[in-house]
Amino acid sequence: MTDLVRLEVLDGIGTIRLDRPPMNALNAEIQHGLIAACREAAERKDVAAVIVWGGEKVFAAGADIKEMETMSYTDMVDHSALLQDFTRSLAQLPKPTVAAITGYALGGGCEVALACDFRIAADDAVLGQPEVSLGIIPGAGGTQRLARLVGPSRAKDLVFSGRFVKAPEALAIGLVDSVVPASEVYESARSMMARYVGGPAYALRAAKEAIDLGLETDLERGLEIERMLFSGLFATKDRAIGMRHFVDKGRGPAPFEGT
Repeated sequence: MTDLVRLEVLDGIGTIRLDRPPMNALNAEIQHGLIAACREAAERKDVAAVIVWGGEKVFAAGADIKEMETMSYTDMVDHSALLQDFTRSLAQLPKPTVAAITGYALGGGCEVALACDFRIAADDAVLGQPEVSLGIIPGAGGTQRLARLVGPSRAKDLVFSGRFVKAPEALAIGLVDSVVPASEVYESARSMMARYVGGPAYALRAAKEAIDLGLETDLERGLEIERMLFSGLFATKDRAIGMRHFVDKGRGPAPFEGT
């Protein structure tokens, strides 16, 4: 892992902290660091859920254009795999994730947010995919995840125009899930993720996998994915604990073990 990205764990919640002032430009070092942080968060049993946070001032203002500006076609052929891998590692993290967005989430920064399960934005946050202004398109998942989140027509509007989206519009079109005062973004993200601490880890993992894989296929295959994952949970201790707790005590938080 790099000093530009670190995983901090407190009370069952992992925070992947992007820390490359002043704008958290996403250079190759940060991209590799995010992959490493996601791998560690996925493996650690003391991490139930993950927040991605760029600090109080900015989430991430995009890729490091100075790093990319001199790249040739063949350079980018090699580098483009990393562009996809660092957001894919976040999207595939088998635990609930939320982007805590302050300031700007533009270009690659917006793509990092799109790779999370949820997005909480500051009331003065600005999001967007402005790559077209550089003569390129989003390359870290933006054309695909944005269209799946807000629909193809809205995604085309944002990508074709490269325009910036302020927090109220982002909420209205479903680009973010909630908008809060800037000073409350991180704590709001912690409150959201806290509900998963002490939960049935493998059921949450299966739910995320079923939804995400199901979106990529037709209904019948999606239902089969759901059936197999549902059945597999009967091999977990938490399934037995949850059902026994319901039979004995009714609804309420069961003492899950995460196994």
